[in-house]
This record gives sequence, C-alpha cells and structure tokens, in this order.
Amino acid sequence: MKTEKISEKYSCVAMCPMRNVIARFANKWSMLLLVILDEFGVMRFNELSRAIPDISPKVLSGHLKTLESIGLVKRNLYAEVPPRTEYELTELARTLIPILRGCFITIVNLL
Repeated sequence: MKTEKISEKYSCVAMCPMRNVIARFANKWSMLLLVILDEFGVMRFNELSRAIPDISPKVLSGHLKTLESIGLVKRNLYAEVPPRTEYELTELARTLIPILRGCFITIVNLL
C-alpha cells in the first residue's frame, strides 16, 4: 500500500521531459565535449580526439552525432579534397555553458 502511494506521488518524475533531455548530454564525454568546444571554438574531429586522448574514435563520433541530433553541436562539412569536417557549439549549447561550468566548479570544490 505504501509503495503504491510513493509511486503515485512521484509518477510525474518518470514522465518528466527534462529527464530525457538531460539524459542525452549528462555523461562525462558529452559534457566534456561541450566545455572543450566552448573553450576552443571550431574544432576538427582529430583536434577533439587529441584534446580527449582517452576517448575512442567510435565513442567520440557517436557522442558528436548525438549532440548534433539534439541541437547542441553544429557540424560543418566542406567539399574539399580531403573532406574537412568542423564542429562548433550552437547558440542553444552556449546557453548551457555557464550552468556546466558552475557544476564543474562545485564538483571540484567538493573534492
């Protein structure tokens, strides 16, 4: 009986759209990518890979695609030989940066 009351009380939490949004970029690689792109601006894939040496190319590519699909990273492809692809933050992502930086500062102070 008590469990049913608790689940009813927090049923809105399970359906909260913010959970889905935050779940998209609230992991160590995506948040780090957002902060690095904010700090260095436009970057190519290999530059991002060198900036985070312990991320595999497959994981980096997957996180960049996810961030692009939710509108936080813009991918610019140039028809050159060899092809050049650059990544940068969107305006939406720039609004998140102060919040992310605040989180990082809080975490560092706790350590």
